[in-house]
Amino acid sequence: MHLPPFKLEHYFARYEFTVPFVMCSSDCETLSVHELLSLEPDAAKELQDLRLGYTESLGNPVLRKEIASLYDEVHADQVLIHTGAEEPIFNFVNSTLQAGDHMIIHWPSYQSLFEVARSVGCEVTKWETREQDRWELDVDFLKDNLRANTRVVIINCPHNPTGYLMTKGKQQEIDRLSREHGFIIFSDEVYRFSEYRDEERLPGWCDLNETAVSLGVMSKTFGLAGLRLGWIATRNRKVYEEMAGFKHYTSICNSAPSELLAAVALRNRGTIASRNRKIILENLDRLNSFFARHDRLFNWQFPKAGPIAFPSLTDGRDVEKFCHDLITQAGVLLLPGSVYSVAGSNFRIGFGKKDLPLCLEKLEGSLHLLA
Repeated sequence: MHLPPFKLEHYFARYEFTVPFVMCSSDCETLSVHELLSLEPDAAKELQDLRLGYTESLGNPVLRKEIASLYDEVHADQVLIHTGAEEPIFNFVNSTLQAGDHMIIHWPSYQSLFEVARSVGCEVTKWETREQDRWELDVDFLKDNLRANTRVVIINCPHNPTGYLMTKGKQQEIDRLSREHGFIIFSDEVYRFSEYRDEERLPGWCDLNETAVSLGVMSKTFGLAGLRLGWIATRNRKVYEEMAGFKHYTSICNSAPSELLAAVALRNRGTIASRNRKIILENLDRLNSFFARHDRLFNWQFPKAGPIAFPSLTDGRDVEKFCHDLITQAGVLLLPGSVYSVAGSNFRIGFGKKDLPLCLEKLEGSLHLLA
């Protein structure tokens, strides 16, 4: 197996912890351990009394039950806990796909969602979306590009980095194609529960389709990236068992403290998600005003969910140079679209953190770099 450098992660590794104004984070405002434990009266004692031995490979049964409650049709024995989101992506591809299989992927995309598949010999077709189409998925493109060997279609909704959210009608169209053609839907749902309107939230794909796999994580909507805890939920028993077996070659089992803390968070998910959505919506108001003031310099598409968006520079300005100049001259970190292998002048902006007003003020004071 050969994997190329992970562009986005290399970029963050270089700058994320050295630049003072990080304005492209993909996660929401986090909590301290004290703040999280204070959400339940007995949680602190439970953590202090926790035995630090090995945990169950499938995941703590209490946590699996809490995760199952996020869905309508999934039970605890259909949830498999992993370390973050990277591990389940890696394990799904390696246990489900093989050389010669064809995969179609929602694009732009997080790099591991397609590079791991390429590394095992899969053919990958990009299901490209465009800024001028408001990042809308074209179902006709999917129909036209399905092959006899199309094994998996990867969808990311709410979408990273654009904030796109498909309609329930479009989801049902794709579901019908999955049933008709027999491909598995692997659905990256790490931003679920960060929709700006509850009524626009999509059903988890694992609820809608018996063969689909839903990916979730504690990092994004819940802001608990430091727990390094994710999961898949699926009613597809064959995929589940293959992934559970493959996990014996990766993490084997998960961190006991992380599983306990994640269970506390999910029992209080309404409180945490509501707090973070409030931060997101307040920051979106600020961004709308900012981009309206500077529409000569930026194109702005209002996102539909999540704490990230993918605006662009006008007139084909060099986005890599702009982002580099911001880092070196102003200490502001934005993420150029090139780390997603996207041509053009898009960049990712993050607005799920409380410090967005300060970052935005610093950015506004640095716009002379675009002159």
